[in-house]
Amino acid sequence: MTRLKQYATPGWIFIGILMLGGVIITIRRFGVGLGVTTNLTDEMPWGFWIGFDVISGVALAAGGFTIAFIVHLAGDKTFRPLVRPAILTALLGYFIVIVGLLFDLGKPWNIWHAIVSWNPHSVMFEVAWCVMLYTTVLFLEFLPVVFERFRAEVPLRLLRRIAIPLYVLGVILSTLHQSSLGSLFLIVPTKLHPLWYTPLLPVMFFLSAMTVGVAMVMFEGFLSAHFMRRGLELDLLSKLGRYLAFLNLFYLTVRFQDLIKRNVLSYAFDGSYESFFFLAEMLLFILPLFILFNRELRARRGPLFASCTMVVLGLVLNRMNVVLVGMRRGAGADYFPNWQEFWVSAFIVVAGALAFGLVVRFLPVFPKEEEHETGVAAPDMNVAPGS
Repeated sequence: MTRLKQYATPGWIFIGILMLGGVIITIRRFGVGLGVTTNLTDEMPWGFWIGFDVISGVALAAGGFTIAFIVHLAGDKTFRPLVRPAILTALLGYFIVIVGLLFDLGKPWNIWHAIVSWNPHSVMFEVAWCVMLYTTVLFLEFLPVVFERFRAEVPLRLLRRIAIPLYVLGVILSTLHQSSLGSLFLIVPTKLHPLWYTPLLPVMFFLSAMTVGVAMVMFEGFLSAHFMRRGLELDLLSKLGRYLAFLNLFYLTVRFQDLIKRNVLSYAFDGSYESFFFLAEMLLFILPLFILFNRELRARRGPLFASCTMVVLGLVLNRMNVVLVGMRRGAGADYFPNWQEFWVSAFIVVAGALAFGLVVRFLPVFPKEEEHETGVAAPDMNVAPGS
């Protein structure tokens, strides 16, 4: 009874209601169809689930490949304690993306067709295969944590030997499908608003994914420290903030150069609803720069958390602008998500957060507190000896 009482709090009751409602809507969606659970139409076939759960979700899960690149390929071992939680977050993020896609597909039972029905000229085909392969790579990258917990030395040694090739493969696959998600919209130059349509969409999607990948690692670090009552690696996150600052600045520089070269920046100030959402998106990317390039502010918990949160929200708004806001006028249709669409997305995200907490509770994802406090990193079982 004592254990049950600790869950009788407003927060856990809210989560319980959210999860129960999510299960009911899930049964309704797969039992009756999309029509009763979404406001999608033939004019707007891609809605909130694609914009948030899938296209935003893939970018938000980019922390796995960005941290893997920084630590194991670029050689900055300072951030080694962040690798495991970043990979776990990315792995769960891709599971969320796959589940979100199942909700959105009209015939979700046909999702396996990409495995046997090959169309190498299709961007969607390439994205499907890259997501499947990269999810598998993330699973293999995380397996050493499981083998370490159960002291399975033989498979642990095997995975350590192929760790670096796995990281390289993960970076390659991530680069391919992060950019290809932008390529999906190259076929609608007359429908997507000029503030977001550009021949450089694949480049923009990749650069913004790298930027938000770093921001998500920081964001997850703050949240896990708060909710799991563990020490905050503020020194590491502050140093990581420098990477975020330069990546964010580079992304914004390319973005504005493209807008100026295409002579469409004036649309940002024409008073339309597209201009409002564009300016909101830009503010969420620009404001963090004033924090991240200031050493004193970057070393403080509050400003640092605010900066990475704004970048995460800016990325989500960018993807929603591309999928919904920028397409609305060209499609000639009004669309606002059904309340069930919001509920399902919240249900999936909270389920992923609960799964993260459960995994962290039973597996050695984070370094031990005493190791962090003394500045000695926990051994990284994902890396081959001598790497």
